[in-house]
Amino acid sequence: MQTIVECVPNFSEGRDPQKVEAIIQALLAGPDVYLLDQEMDADHNRSVITIVGTRESIGKAALRGIGRAAELIDLNHHQGAHPRIGATDVVPFVPVSGVTLADCVHIAEWVAEEAWRRFRIPTYLYEAAARKPARKNLENIRRGQFEGLREEVRTNPERHPDFGGASLHPTAGATVVGARKFLIAYNINLNTSDVALAKSIAKKVRASGGGFPCLKAMGVELKAPNLAQVSMNLTDFETTAIGVVFDAVAREAAAHGVEIASSEIVGLVPSRALQDAAVHYLKLENFHPELILENRLARVLAEQAARYTQPSAAPLRALAEGFVSAVAAATPTPGGGSVSALAGALAAALGEMVCGLTLKRKSYAPHHNSLENSRLRLSQLRDRLLANVDRDARSYDAVVAALKLPKSTEAEQTSRARAMEEASKAASTVPLETAQLAAEAARILESLRAVTLPQAASDLAVALYVAEVAQRGALDNVRANLPSIQDREWVKETEQKLADLGRRHA
Repeated sequence: MQTIVECVPNFSEGRDPQKVEAIIQALLAGPDVYLLDQEMDADHNRSVITIVGTRESIGKAALRGIGRAAELIDLNHHQGAHPRIGATDVVPFVPVSGVTLADCVHIAEWVAEEAWRRFRIPTYLYEAAARKPARKNLENIRRGQFEGLREEVRTNPERHPDFGGASLHPTAGATVVGARKFLIAYNINLNTSDVALAKSIAKKVRASGGGFPCLKAMGVELKAPNLAQVSMNLTDFETTAIGVVFDAVAREAAAHGVEIASSEIVGLVPSRALQDAAVHYLKLENFHPELILENRLARVLAEQAARYTQPSAAPLRALAEGFVSAVAAATPTPGGGSVSALAGALAAALGEMVCGLTLKRKSYAPHHNSLENSRLRLSQLRDRLLANVDRDARSYDAVVAALKLPKSTEAEQTSRARAMEEASKAASTVPLETAQLAAEAARILESLRAVTLPQAASDLAVALYVAEVAQRGALDNVRANLPSIQDREWVKETEQKLADLGRRHA
């Protein structure tokens, strides 16, 4: 991609994996958008999704996620430790490559306006996109949370959104959209349930309390482990580093006879931040990033790849080897479902190639419109099938996680059974979609036989063979998961879809 923008939308749902998966699917439904990470937190009842895309695609992806979240999440029935004002609570855009912070501000402004126009969800602009100084800080916008803002926005013009009227969406609330530098979400868990202590420490270390610059912090309760947490955002880790924050929280806790139980990073973190923490604690002298083997190796490989002006066997093998090695490993994922999805993506990609080659020939001008349409649709199918490579692995990982849940008490058994049911349905839904996408790709590929270059006939043949493998493999993965599902009506509907696909395939 010529331009890369990171987007880290936060959704007010951290307990229902099917809803979160549906939102992720919406985010990834367009071209040039890729999932980097997802975090679900039941105590916070919040999910943090990290995606990247081009300057042109990332805003559209965010809007798809905002719309889907509005359909699935009702804040009137939402409770969690983390403050929130919206089903999609906050949507920051971060420049990564080929774009500036100003570019991300323009994206944020467009998304904020479109979210109001399309979904009637009021929106606020924050950080670099803020139009009022007080709204630069997210906590000022989120003051009072959904319930408080819902009442105050009706009577206080200062709380009116940047886009929208003097009321919130009845179920989706409001959304905050902005542009910023890399932010590190960092939490420290104390070995105590004393939330008052966590709040006191947070107040001392955060910038607004006279603590460290570029640090936001609050104290929250983690009910499941019965711990208090200092939940923080480092908005500029080069100004205030993770190691410095850890030391400060540890000192304040120790003054009250409390130790740190653990810490966690939510979402992704730049390697530089962890490198700085390691240097801080090891007291390394004369350290520089290229002393790290992986950094040196990445530079050498990049230099080597730059020498190639055309694809050749060596770099192509390197591209494929990572995934092939992951499949070969003695782990359940990635498995047959992921391989089927990749096969479907490869079939679509071959079709795109054949369309592109044919479009270069003037003699095929009468077919150019249909070829352009076919190439565009195959590109969309390729993106969705590639997304299913990871989705399939994640869905099976959720089944494994459900199997490991405790089952000592009746309540635990009920919770485990519910988790197993939800995970098994998701593990069936993903390969079913893969089979449907592969079947559509096959129909398009078949239609190309008569309107593309004869020299590319073998490529189309290979594409059709691979699409068939993708479909057959995906259908077998669906069938493998159905026996674990207790919802017989759901199983019956899925079996009907399998039968329909089988008939079309025959």
